[in-house]
Amino acid sequence: MGRVLLYRLGSLGDHLVALPCYRLVARTFPDAERCLVTTAPVNEKAAAAEAVLRGTGLIDRFMTHDSGERNVWVLLRLAWEIRRWRPEVLVYLAGARGLSIARRDKIFFRLCGVRRQIGVPLTEEMQANRRVEAPAWVRVGTPWVEEEGRRLARCIGALGDARLEDEASWSPGVVEAERAEARRLLEPMGDAPFFAFSLGAKVQANRWELEQWQELMAKIAVEWPGYGLVMVGSGDEREASEAVAAAWRGVRGAGPVVNLCGVSELRVSAAVLERAVMFLGHDSGPAHLAASVGTPVLGVFGARVQAGAWVPHGKHVRVVLHWVDCGGCVLDTCIVERKKCILSIGVDEVMAAMREHAARMGIAAGKSDAAAMRVL
Repeated sequence: MGRVLLYRLGSLGDHLVALPCYRLVARTFPDAERCLVTTAPVNEKAAAAEAVLRGTGLIDRFMTHDSGERNVWVLLRLAWEIRRWRPEVLVYLAGARGLSIARRDKIFFRLCGVRRQIGVPLTEEMQANRRVEAPAWVRVGTPWVEEEGRRLARCIGALGDARLEDEASWSPGVVEAERAEARRLLEPMGDAPFFAFSLGAKVQANRWELEQWQELMAKIAVEWPGYGLVMVGSGDEREASEAVAAAWRGVRGAGPVVNLCGVSELRVSAAVLERAVMFLGHDSGPAHLAASVGTPVLGVFGARVQAGAWVPHGKHVRVVLHWVDCGGCVLDTCIVERKKCILSIGVDEVMAAMREHAARMGIAAGKSDAAAMRVL
């Protein structure tokens, strides 16, 4: 096999959940040149596929087009670029957007000259995330479904086993140079163990209020004296992150704070998160990034998508989520219902979940010695 074309849209979280599938394609076609057709970041908060996959050896080149682009000349230019590259097989890893779009995409890639196509979700079974048993910490009555990464693996099952139970399949493969840069950025922390945090959330409907995060962080700083806080995210989140940091610094005995928003490259951020005792944040790319490097995650999630589908992978992950009557709305901006799913979550409820998850992960309250730090 000479050339394999992969198709996956989206940004950071979208590509992290697809890592087991990218690895399966690489194992199936080890000698092929592999090219990913993907979208450009929709805003500063969204990381490009290349930033996620650079240096992994999973993808050799990228063809990027604007998200949501429907200009016929742009599509013709993309089709011409694909035809000129002459791939022998397409591995389709795009999200489920309905049968009509799947059929349209099949025709498009056929017109691009790709006869062999794997994974195009042309049935309802391939489009849907299956209902599964929810983790014990999920509220009773929440309709839980399989992770999106598992649905993708089912769609390309003809290629073989995606090794979903192997945690290495979900890892971004952080390398020593990235860890060295992370250590440099974290020098102001000294020997303090630290929590990591990100305000990141591409859409309004996924955001908890800033004041709620401030109150929660102050409570955590009280209960875990001596622990530090490291903020990660995009540059436009730096100022708001400083407001959260101020609540942490206002607690007597709190550890140091380092704000890396807009400072570290994505894969260096992964190396930073690898050293944290726990990550806290929204339904976002940084939450997936933390989970992918094995760091315990506590998320505060809305109910705009199917419960479970976009929860980061792993038994070290827990989220607080209220399923409501308008759950699954897929709205980016919620005005009529005023984000009642995520804003019905109280600070005390998240703090209780924090205590339980920290105890389960072996993060003892009040412990401030350097041995608690996950040094790698």
